Amino acid sequence: MNKLNKLGAVVILLTITALFAACSDQFLKDKENYDAYGSEIYNDYTGATERVNDLYYLMLPSSTASISWNMPSAGVADDYSKCTEEYGGLSQYVDPSIILDNTNVPDYFYYQNKSVSPYGYVRECNMVIEGIKGGTLPDDEKKILLGQAYFFRAWQYYMLVKMYGGVPIVDHVQNPIIGSSGGLSLVIPRATSKACIDFICSNLDKAATYLPANWSSTAATNNGRVTAGAALALQGRARLLYASPLFNRADDQTRWETAYQSNKAAIAELTTGGFGLANLSNPGKNASGWAKLFSDYTSSEAVFVTLYNTVETSPGTNYDKNNGWENSIRPYNAGGSGGKKATSQMIDLFPMADGKKPSTTSSVSSLLSSSSYAYDNQRFFVNRDPRFYRTFAFPGERWAFSGDPTSLGASSYPYIGSNYVLWSYTWYDDATKRSSSAYTGFAADGLGANNTSVFVRKRTDDYDVNSSPLYSYNITLGTGKAFTLSAAPYMEIRYAEVLLNFAEAACGANHLDEAVTALQQIRQRAGYTSANNYGLDVDLGTNRAKLFAAILYERQIELAYEGKRFDDMRRWMLWDGGAGQAALNSSWALTGFSGNTCTYLGVPAFNGTYRNGIEIRVADGLGLSTITTVTGFTNDPIIKNSITRPTALNLMSDSTVQITGNTIDKLYTFYANYLYRKSYTVDASTVTFQPKYYFIGLKNSAQQMNVTLKQTIGWADLENGGANGTYDPLAE
Repeated sequence: MNKLNKLGAVVILLTITALFAACSDQFLKDKENYDAYGSEIYNDYTGATERVNDLYYLMLPSSTASISWNMPSAGVADDYSKCTEEYGGLSQYVDPSIILDNTNVPDYFYYQNKSVSPYGYVRECNMVIEGIKGGTLPDDEKKILLGQAYFFRAWQYYMLVKMYGGVPIVDHVQNPIIGSSGGLSLVIPRATSKACIDFICSNLDKAATYLPANWSSTAATNNGRVTAGAALALQGRARLLYASPLFNRADDQTRWETAYQSNKAAIAELTTGGFGLANLSNPGKNASGWAKLFSDYTSSEAVFVTLYNTVETSPGTNYDKNNGWENSIRPYNAGGSGGKKATSQMIDLFPMADGKKPSTTSSVSSLLSSSSYAYDNQRFFVNRDPRFYRTFAFPGERWAFSGDPTSLGASSYPYIGSNYVLWSYTWYDDATKRSSSAYTGFAADGLGANNTSVFVRKRTDDYDVNSSPLYSYNITLGTGKAFTLSAAPYMEIRYAEVLLNFAEAACGANHLDEAVTALQQIRQRAGYTSANNYGLDVDLGTNRAKLFAAILYERQIELAYEGKRFDDMRRWMLWDGGAGQAALNSSWALTGFSGNTCTYLGVPAFNGTYRNGIEIRVADGLGLSTITTVTGFTNDPIIKNSITRPTALNLMSDSTVQITGNTIDKLYTFYANYLYRKSYTVDASTVTFQPKYYFIGLKNSAQQMNVTLKQTIGWADLENGGANGTYDPLAE
């Protein structure tokens, strides 16, 4: 694809024999260097496997990744997530003071180092595929290796296509010798989006044919390898992308049907392989079954998974691979790095205990029924969907862990891990600041300036749920690093998402009853029952638009903080409903979905909104108190006024979180008497996502290296004097 002066041999990273031995110190330990391999490596199954393992090493997603050319968003506050309800703070995509063009748009396409770039990774896959095909291994051994290589080639193309639409398809190892063509054979134009989707899906068809349904009958070192079901699940995701309004402006039913059939095949294959909703028949107390799946190596939920270990980095040790998520979400006074802040929008979004939307939540579709429970946003934790309590942590809630940090100083670490309670309310020393949305206060229990009141708790390895946690707690690693050594798996694709993909595709293809059944299964695992139709409206099976809205709402809840929301908002064009598309290109106007996806779904456009932070501060009647640079326990107005804090809400011992149990009653009363929910500003201005951002344009560097690349419509074309681009990602 690229010019000779930017090509070269691809450096093969250190490979990993024991890449997939979960929960083992041997994980990532046995390594060899294949920098100078020859074609003969593909004549030996062990050597060829090492080359395939390189692809895992290079291309497996990271549990804490920000969006980039080689990593999907993993639920952190990155440029994509900060375009959604999940995090506040304007990213460059929604900041009205920044207009992206071909000079400053993030580059997910071209990188100077060609071994570490999208097409460097494609080249790695192509080298492995051609090497295995040309080797002397038996066909059965070739197929099991080729299936994995085809999967990862499709994975890299999927990440490119969902950002750009069509990209150049390079399905072979390019010869870097210019030859008689003058190098023209190395530059390949952009294919159509349809051709790219078909290429991705054909690779995944091959992968599904070659790969096993599961690896349970093989060595433990194969734990975590991709399966036939994983290949079809990714294919279903790609087909759903192409059927969604982003690509399917006319609501073409054949695309939905294709996506439906693809996702149906994925469900069938995954079922054969033993995959499914973890703990479906045993939801446990307050969605504990749902919570457990994120720290369970044997979970049937893990379709496409990255495994980790607890090996500590040290001289001579380079096989450490720690999952940083647990450490990133834990508060300072537990030994974590400070946690992630939930927005008011997310707190108010989750359903009530009957599964219906809160009555005051304007961001949820107006097509869906409101709850019979009155929503009190000051006591926001009462009568909520069971998953609410496993997604967020708030003052007065138990969040236990395995470890004892108190020996390093009770002023900083007030609790033994097994007794940890989050008391993260705040207070002020100034009445003006206390009432202003521009300020936040000083937090209790040694949290001080780490004044997050409501934390993201999703994907935590909760000691009450998992008494044998997958982290090795070590407070001596330094400030904010106690949970660093975590081996919790990360699921880029889990079964619940596949089921939701199937539900959405089935809805689009007018198989409404099947879509409703899938939604019911998702709700059943959360703890709902058939007694109230799993909290779903009874007419979903007769109203396509309403069912679409219910599915997208369920995705917001079930997949919160898993890096999926931006892609859903882009697929459905939820910043403006597609209102600005005709101005970019007349053929881009939506002719399906009532001409505007937001109108069709009954949701407000996200453009023009603010995200707010949520702070739980002491009530005005308790007065002001001095703020110091130390922990200030004695300055806490609750403590100063000799007010007894109630017993912590323990989700594992409390059978209900409705106002019927003793613990929740006392916590409710404590909030009512002594605490106040305050919103504070996190967005400097309203969210403004430009219509042209639905398809990212090429940065200048890409066109400089390949003069055949056409720029996307709506973006300036370097090769055409800065005129409007001519590449149409919707053209077939």
